Amino acid sequence: MSENKLIPFDCRDGFIWLDGQFVDWKDAKIHVLTHGLHYGSCVYEGQRAYSGKVFKLREHTERLYRSAAIMDFKIPFSIAEIEAATKELLLKNGLVDGYVRPVVWRGPEQMSTSARNSKIHMAIACWHWGKYFDSSASKGIKLTIADWRRPPPSSSPFEAKSSGHYMIATLSKHQAENNGFHDALMLDWRGQVAEATSANIFFTQGNTLHTPIPDCFLNGITRQTIIALAQSKGYDVVERVILPEELDKFDECFLTGTAAEITPVRSINNYEFTPDKICQDMLLSYQSLTQNMENKND
Repeated sequence: MSENKLIPFDCRDGFIWLDGQFVDWKDAKIHVLTHGLHYGSCVYEGQRAYSGKVFKLREHTERLYRSAAIMDFKIPFSIAEIEAATKELLLKNGLVDGYVRPVVWRGPEQMSTSARNSKIHMAIACWHWGKYFDSSASKGIKLTIADWRRPPPSSSPFEAKSSGHYMIATLSKHQAENNGFHDALMLDWRGQVAEATSANIFFTQGNTLHTPIPDCFLNGITRQTIIALAQSKGYDVVERVILPEELDKFDECFLTGTAAEITPVRSINNYEFTPDKICQDMLLSYQSLTQNMENKND
């Protein structure tokens, strides 16, 4: 974690890009009756900068656009404008390695379920953020199985990276931490393995990677990157239904996500895994990829 670990986010220094302007960090404010705060009309991205550049910036920005379209609002800035603002923000804040958070939301013009006339706002913030999990996770994290479940696709626009989807993730994460775990494995409404609270999950059996089908949760950009990496290195990757009772058949387990990067898992409740060859291979391969200038948007 960073040296700013205990500093509240509204008390930090630097700049935030807000509605097309760079403003002082402490002046980046919204009204308490903002629609996005009350009704969840908000989409965002999580990105990481390595050596001063955002990894897969174009993919993240395009997903932000898709999320907004799914949530029925139009971002008032072009992809080129957003990417240019992101790069300049990193420079203004002197950030070389860190986390970038673009966020788009409906404003305070209307305070009801219907808010078609609300203005769409956008901000980008960035800050230093080291490892997502604390130092005790270096040999693999401990997961528990959450009580909350990912809902069916007919009840939630799961392909949008929308703030409302993370309500049950926060509840599940808090419960896991309260019981001595690092995170929680979430099942879906059918009882099938879905994902962790904010990361996708992979299991290994021999030289084959197994991962759930993303039919009710976000198909993460890091997830897609790892599938491509694994296939390029000769591993078989199987996207399939995975049931909790199968967990004792797997050798290794790891999470993938922009914040989590590649994080080995050593246990899920009483099921134990040994981070080994594939975990290490994927971890090192991903680190190499994120440091490769050819894979960054200039």
